[in-house]
Amino acid sequence: MKSMQNDMTVGNPMKIILSFTLPIFIGNVFQQFYNMADAVIVGKFVGNKALAAVGSTGTIMFLIYGFVVGMTAGFTVLTAQKFGAGDMKSMRKTVVGAGVLSFIVGALLTVLFMVFMKPLLTLMNTPSDIFADAYAYIMIVSGGILAQMLYNLLSSILRALGNSKLPLYFLIISALLNIVLDLVFIIGFHMGAKGAAVATVIAQGTSGVLCLFYIIAKVPVLHLKKEDFYVESDIYKTQLRIGIPMALQYSITAIGTMMVQSSLNILGSTLVAAYTAAGKIEQVVTQAYVAMGTTMATYGAQNMGAGSVKRIREGFRACTIIGAVYSVAAAAFIMTVGKYMTYLFVSEDVNVIMSSVEVYLKCIGVFFIPLAIVNIYRNGIQGLGYGFLPMMAGVAELIGRGVVAVIAGEMRSYTGVCLAGPAAWSLAAALLIVMYFFIMNVHMKKMFGTNGKD
Repeated sequence: MKSMQNDMTVGNPMKIILSFTLPIFIGNVFQQFYNMADAVIVGKFVGNKALAAVGSTGTIMFLIYGFVVGMTAGFTVLTAQKFGAGDMKSMRKTVVGAGVLSFIVGALLTVLFMVFMKPLLTLMNTPSDIFADAYAYIMIVSGGILAQMLYNLLSSILRALGNSKLPLYFLIISALLNIVLDLVFIIGFHMGAKGAAVATVIAQGTSGVLCLFYIIAKVPVLHLKKEDFYVESDIYKTQLRIGIPMALQYSITAIGTMMVQSSLNILGSTLVAAYTAAGKIEQVVTQAYVAMGTTMATYGAQNMGAGSVKRIREGFRACTIIGAVYSVAAAAFIMTVGKYMTYLFVSEDVNVIMSSVEVYLKCIGVFFIPLAIVNIYRNGIQGLGYGFLPMMAGVAELIGRGVVAVIAGEMRSYTGVCLAGPAAWSLAAALLIVMYFFIMNVHMKKMFGTNGKD
């Protein structure tokens, strides 16, 4: 059965990690097109205030999306471990468990966000001139949480089995659909920011349904039998033990970015628009780190299931080298010509906004290596089955980002706001390196001996 998917417990770790990461990176870039298409089309055809309205909800979008991604990835760590161990019967039970838990949590999130959205936007100092548009946009996105959940759960299950290409194909289709629907709703129907949100939800739902159809048609190892629905409580407990801390870790990071957004909002809608455009440029470049993290979660989980400590070490080393090389190239690009991507998002006051975009990009580019370490080691450690320790790295991020954001807000400093992210990455990276060496040199030796089954 394993040959049908991608067994990451054999073969050259560097080659496996690169081949698995690349489709996820491309897929993540296309996923950014959801919100980026909204920003480009809204900025060009509705105006800077509407762009700022979409941008001002970006951190809440990250809170929602991060929780969903973290939780579904956490729920499927056990799936990858069972697959790595060759236990297909238990693996299918973990799929059922992940589905049940995802639906329950997704429904709760939908209600919570829709009830508390207005107070949340008020708490974040959302400028009054963009409040109505921001509220309309993010309420529609909140209503589509289950659509997000469907795609992210099914793509996480496919990746747990080593298939990173199919989720990419469905994302490309849905990203293109999102752009077409943006044009129809925003330009054709004059729906403004609301149209962008409707387009996003429909496109996300479509990618989820396509994943489901593919699994039914082409992945027999995931075809559920009657006995698979009798899920032991231990499976639910393990999935919650890993999934909830992973979701909370993303949420903790999002809370920090919301503090940054609050400090930024004080500076007015022009700088909010500049920060939004810069953030979109950053997101495209940094999706490689998210992809490396996703890869290491699957790689770590499968090899943990196989009991191969030596391969786990080799994988972390290989991915760190890849991350460092990419960081140097990405920093060189973003700090020199990255600012010209501003033209994609802005049609008025371009030069004023571009100078602020350049400040942001130079602040973050210097700190790309710590950002690579955060993604690789946090997700890799989560893949090994640790939930609490990586969440503590999220707390470190919150402290770093929050302290700098509060000081920047008090000083009314845009540069200070731009340095909040790098402060978070640096603090979390240092903590994660310490955690990794503790786990590998102390905990793994207690569990498996020096190299496990190798």
